[in-house]
Amino acid sequence: MSQEQSKDMSQYFYRASTADFMKIPGSPVAYWVSDHTRNIFSLGEPLSNVAKPRVGMRTGNNECYLRQWHEVSLRDFNWRSTSASSASKSGKKWFPFVKGGDFRKWFGNVEQVVNWENDGFEIKKETLKKYPQLSWDNLGWKISNEAYYFRPAITWTAVSSSCFGVRFVDEGNIFGTGGSCIFPDKSRFELLGALLCSNLGQYFINIVNPTLNINIEDVAGIPIIEGLPESAARIARDCRASSRRDWNSFETSWNFTFLPIVNVDQYHPVLIEMYQQLRNNWRDMQSEMQRLEEENNRIFVEAYGLRNEVNFSIPLEEITLTCNPHYRYGGNRSEEQLETLLQCDTLKELVSYAIGCMMGRYSLDKPGLILASQGETLLDYLRQIPSARFAPDDDGILPLTDQEWFADDATNRFREFVRIVWGDEHLKQNLDFVAESLCLHAIKPPSTRSGGESALDTIRRYLSTQFFKDHLRTYKKRPIYWLFSSGKHKAFECLVYLHRYHEGTLARMRTEYVIPLSTKLNSYAEKLEQDKDASASAAEIKRISNELATLHKQQAELAQFDEKLRHFADQRISLDLDDGVKVNYGKFGDLLAEVKVVCGKED
Repeated sequence: MSQEQSKDMSQYFYRASTADFMKIPGSPVAYWVSDHTRNIFSLGEPLSNVAKPRVGMRTGNNECYLRQWHEVSLRDFNWRSTSASSASKSGKKWFPFVKGGDFRKWFGNVEQVVNWENDGFEIKKETLKKYPQLSWDNLGWKISNEAYYFRPAITWTAVSSSCFGVRFVDEGNIFGTGGSCIFPDKSRFELLGALLCSNLGQYFINIVNPTLNINIEDVAGIPIIEGLPESAARIARDCRASSRRDWNSFETSWNFTFLPIVNVDQYHPVLIEMYQQLRNNWRDMQSEMQRLEEENNRIFVEAYGLRNEVNFSIPLEEITLTCNPHYRYGGNRSEEQLETLLQCDTLKELVSYAIGCMMGRYSLDKPGLILASQGETLLDYLRQIPSARFAPDDDGILPLTDQEWFADDATNRFREFVRIVWGDEHLKQNLDFVAESLCLHAIKPPSTRSGGESALDTIRRYLSTQFFKDHLRTYKKRPIYWLFSSGKHKAFECLVYLHRYHEGTLARMRTEYVIPLSTKLNSYAEKLEQDKDASASAAEIKRISNELATLHKQQAELAQFDEKLRHFADQRISLDLDDGVKVNYGKFGDLLAEVKVVCGKED
């Protein structure tokens, strides 16, 4: 190689001293790091000296000991413990469990619970059975750092496909390996959370470990300099409050109170106006969060002297509020596409909330969960709300038929819900807005070949064909409203609320709905036969013949379903919510839809 070629090739090489790499914890080959950054690692105090990162519990059997919080009875769930002592004295079985989750900053991802009844007696007993070399007083790496359970903490997701997601954790939580934690003292709590949530926190993590797996050693080595700016603590409190408010605005949070669209600051009888007001509120919330986060970035970047190496700005897709469509949907989507998805999902959430009010899970008259413990009844609801504006269903059984066979089916009850919330004057306009929003993405727009369909028919079609699929996604394959289905011809389908199910539910389903529907189908078939005989139009005769063919299939399907339903009703099956949805859902054979999805096995 000539001297000239050697000179040209030199631009592709970087020379660095191994001593420089040793200044950074773990000695990563971070050759791009500036001398100033390396000196920060040398002169700064490692985070572990201030707040040591700690790994939490390994249950050894998540299928047995972990649940989604909505699976269990509310009466057995305690999310307000302030200490191990208060948790034990409460006599409750289930406690919040921090387990990582999707990329989200400041607050959230609190969805699971762990069986920690009697200080985790069952988990500890099984651990000792598997590992006899351990002792009850020293369960080592299995039940590690137990003294830190229920304390306020800062956590992060150990395995991330995107960014370093750091969140504050309230007191009352137990933590696992996927949600390792630090426990700063009160004076540094918000300040360290602000640092880790900043672009600087991401910058340091990228240096020590640029992979998708974030270990406690990586976080432990983040350098903490003297004189961290206290102004960041205030920003952290504001960001945490906004993220908490956003998290609690959706029914997947146990602190959910009312759906925002029915509880917007300024009431308006036109639903689209309510949505637009809510959307403006969300934009303001998103913009304020972006402003706060960029100010937080600026504070730390300047404090560490890294203005030339770390950017202050933060893209919208990293503003981790569920109400922010850039974060919620991501991808290379236009503003119009993002708005379409958000509007559709918001109205789907309205339908879901309305179903919850029909079941008695929620109420328009009282915030939060109403009926959410096993075997609760309408009487339990009335004890809390004697004069409800929108009364729940008598038995927690809601028909979802594709035609109006029952006056109290989910579609008619949804119409009544919208009427009560927004009044009579704009009822048609409001139902039209719901139907149009659902057709933006959830379901296909109606065909115009036969004059289209009414808004109520569109809503009925959504409830009949798509609602349960969306419900499965929302509740992560652990549904609380179970879809009993006669089969592919949809002769009969209904939702049953898990927490209101009892041993007589199937018998009531049969006597109040399935048997009467069989009679109605027979009568309707007779009417169609008469109409066919009386018609002189070949096109009309063909249409009736096609409808009759479908109806006969539904009659046969319903008869088979009724026979199976009678068999299961006679068994008077009981549930134990502690066993979880996966176990309980599998007790009903193929009476239920999507058994394979929920139970992970063939029907």
